[in-house]
Amino acid sequence: MMTVLRKEMDGFVASGALPGAVIGISSPSGEWIEAVGSSGPGGAPLPADAVVRISSMTKPLTAALTHQLAADGVLALNAPVTRWLPELAHRRVVRRLDGPADDTVPAEREATVEDLLTMRLGFGFAFEVDSCPVADLAVARGLGMGPPLPSAVQHTPDEWIAQFATLPLMEQPGRHWRYDLAYSVLGVLLARAEGKPLPALMAERLFQPLGMVDTGFSVPVRARERLIPCFTSGDDGLVVFDGTSDSDWLEPPVFPHAGGGLVSTAADYLRFGRLLLNGGSLPSDGSLPGEGDPLDGGSLLSAEAIDDLSRDHLGEEQRDGPSASIFLDGEGWGHGVQVRLDPALPRRYGWGGGLGTTWYNFPDHGVTAVLMTQHLPPLGEPILHFWKTLDELLGAA
Repeated sequence: MMTVLRKEMDGFVASGALPGAVIGISSPSGEWIEAVGSSGPGGAPLPADAVVRISSMTKPLTAALTHQLAADGVLALNAPVTRWLPELAHRRVVRRLDGPADDTVPAEREATVEDLLTMRLGFGFAFEVDSCPVADLAVARGLGMGPPLPSAVQHTPDEWIAQFATLPLMEQPGRHWRYDLAYSVLGVLLARAEGKPLPALMAERLFQPLGMVDTGFSVPVRARERLIPCFTSGDDGLVVFDGTSDSDWLEPPVFPHAGGGLVSTAADYLRFGRLLLNGGSLPSDGSLPGEGDPLDGGSLLSAEAIDDLSRDHLGEEQRDGPSASIFLDGEGWGHGVQVRLDPALPRRYGWGGGLGTTWYNFPDHGVTAVLMTQHLPPLGEPILHFWKTLDELLGAA
């Protein structure tokens, strides 16, 4: 399996379509992490332990943390968010997505924690209209509606939620699936519910028990030499979007973005993927690659929580909605993950990041896989080809 996937990615590197990529596979027969290509044009060979910006692959980890706190009784998924975020009481909703931001009606109900997990809060990207005044206000108030750079949001979590509370919603809570501001709200809620900053909370509940030593909202000092640049396309080829010596991820962010703020490695993320496949615990033999003091046969999530996280929660109309049709391509959405619905293809769930990273679990095959690149927007053909090839390999197994 790994030989075939590496050969495919080698071909994209040789053609110049892809500078380099890290491939990670964990299956019942073993784990492999390999790098192909370089960190950039004329750069050094890409290391297999490269630190990358995983952007929206942060969402599945945030969803897992939410289930952990729910299991502890710290919060409930069906509880209104105003229990922890009173600023969001008495919401108003614009009459039209492309209409004036002050032409509103009352919200029919309060949003719940579940609405945040499933991105049915009623606020996010509105690509289906030429103009959206309320989205323009969100941009003007620095709420992070653009590329995932930590420096784009200079509000503390309390300041951020106060600013968001001044805006009406785009639609009634629970009605539509809309990417992706709900996870920014969720991060503030989790920190308040537990009374602890989100970076510390994630480290204590997930990263440290799992041995995810290179994962966090900023690059650990000891791992900075392994951070690789992120590129975008310019008129004359690749242009640096975020570098290494001056990266936006070198210092802790003012606003820890629960929907897209983490850096990680292939090895670290495989540990999280394996946690979900193993029913919430890791094997006591420590077979996954990584460092630190990994969880030794203990449990971090219940099987019920993982089932809830990895199943589709959307109705057909929501899956076909304008935002979902762009991001989900007809597939379902669980808690922080896309859920494949096509029974003719191997069952899978997972998600990708807007800077070129993707991860999926294939529960019927016991396989978790990651593909780590660094390009804004993601390099479509190599990434799609990688997962199509893996589907074919698993379908033939």
